[in-house]
Amino acid sequence: MEASTVQLNDIALFVEVAKRKSFSLAARALNMPTSTLSRRINELERAIGLRLINRNTRRLDLTEAGAAYMSRCQGLIDEARLAHEQLQMLSGGPSGNLRVSMPYSLAMWLLPETINDFTERYPEVECEFDLSMMTASDAQGTPFDVVLRFGRDTSHPQAAVETGNGVAHSGAVVQELVSLDNYLYASDRYLALHGEPKTPADLTQHQCLRTTIDEAHSYWTLNRGAVSERVPVTGHLAANNMSIAGTLAGLDLAITRMPHCQALDPIIKRNSLKRVLPGWSVDPISIYVVYPSSIQPAKTRAFMDFILPKLGPPQDE
Repeated sequence: MEASTVQLNDIALFVEVAKRKSFSLAARALNMPTSTLSRRINELERAIGLRLINRNTRRLDLTEAGAAYMSRCQGLIDEARLAHEQLQMLSGGPSGNLRVSMPYSLAMWLLPETINDFTERYPEVECEFDLSMMTASDAQGTPFDVVLRFGRDTSHPQAAVETGNGVAHSGAVVQELVSLDNYLYASDRYLALHGEPKTPADLTQHQCLRTTIDEAHSYWTLNRGAVSERVPVTGHLAANNMSIAGTLAGLDLAITRMPHCQALDPIIKRNSLKRVLPGWSVDPISIYVVYPSSIQPAKTRAFMDFILPKLGPPQDE
């Protein structure tokens, strides 16, 4: 194959391998054998006359020529895919396999409120959900169309979003979707048994459901306007799943923190939870999304447009 006969498909294969830094991960995303993908990249390098990828048993790195080629080709491939999808949408809606990675806790309260309506509206989109605890930086090298992660706020995002807003070094794009207000909730029976806290300091006398039982999570910061109070809290229970936290609070066991959004509203109502210290909020929590590139296909845009309203305040407010 001469350089003049290099096919756009082969360039697209190279972009996938370079983006994911793995032949096996790229092969999975492309739904083709790893051996076939490796052979096609070898043929591309022979046609160009330059080595694009340094391979060894432990890692894959781009050569200087490969990095330059990647920087010029990725935008070209993304634009070509977008043009192809726009043509497809003239005869139908979004389609294809949509791979989404999100934490288990987010899936538990978001998907039940979303996925049935989404699949009915877009029957040609097949959804594959990964609920592992990998960080977003790890997920940037895996074949996901959407990676959703929690972060504490935009100025100090947790390790899952350490790349911050904007374009990550791998070419992935990281954006904050929403910053959720965080409130305190308890059941009526818990409050009847233990009394209702009137000030943040009163929380020291209550069972408080923390994320984990360690020093770092033994303080809650409460805010009311410009006033902020950091309060030590204790409790016999801890859970890092919001649905479980709502259930435990509904069993009259503790005061819990819950983000304020449409998707969590049914959990709050189902467990008959009442807001505690209504004039105060806890530090907000943000939800971030990581896209593999700045151009999102139609299936990705459809999914994100569908879930975003669920991340806003309840509709009756």
